[in-house]
Amino acid sequence: MLTLKMFLNGQEVSVDVEPGELLADVLRDKLGLIGTKISCGEGECGACTVLVDGKAVDSCLYPVLKAQGREVITIEGLGQDNRLDTIQQAFVDKTAPQCGYCIPGMVISAKALLDENPHPTRKEIEEGISGNLCRCTGYYQIIEAIELACERLAEEGGTG
Repeated sequence: MLTLKMFLNGQEVSVDVEPGELLADVLRDKLGLIGTKISCGEGECGACTVLVDGKAVDSCLYPVLKAQGREVITIEGLGQDNRLDTIQQAFVDKTAPQCGYCIPGMVISAKALLDENPHPTRKEIEEGISGNLCRCTGYYQIIEAIELACERLAEEGGTG
C-alpha cells in the first residue's frame, strides 16, 4: 500500500492505494464519488471523464499514482453550496440528460473545453465532446446545452 495525496474537488485528500489501481476505481470505491461512471473500461465512452490539472482524462485508464499531488475535479466538485454550476444547469435547462450515465463525463468534457476556449464554434463543441458517447439523446440537446452554457458564462464573465 502507498499513500496518495491529491487535491480532490478543492480539498486535500490522502488515500491508501495499490500500485496499478486506476483513478476511477479509487474515486468510486475508496472515496465514494460515484458520479464518475465506469462503462467501457477502455477509454472509448467518456463516462469516466474527470479533470486532472484542468485537462480531461479517462479515469478508467488513468493510473491513480499519476494523480499524486495533482488537482482532480469530478462531477461532484463542480457545483457549490448544493447548487449546480452554469454548465450543469444548462444541461438541465436543455433537457440534455436522459438516463444520466454519460452526462457526468459530458459535463466535465464541456468544462474542459470551455475553460480552454470560452467561445467555441458548434464544430469545436462537437470535437470537444467527441470522446464521449451518448446512446439516449443523440447529441443535439447536449450541444445546445454547451452553447447555452457559453452564453451564460459570457454574461457571468467566467467559466463554470
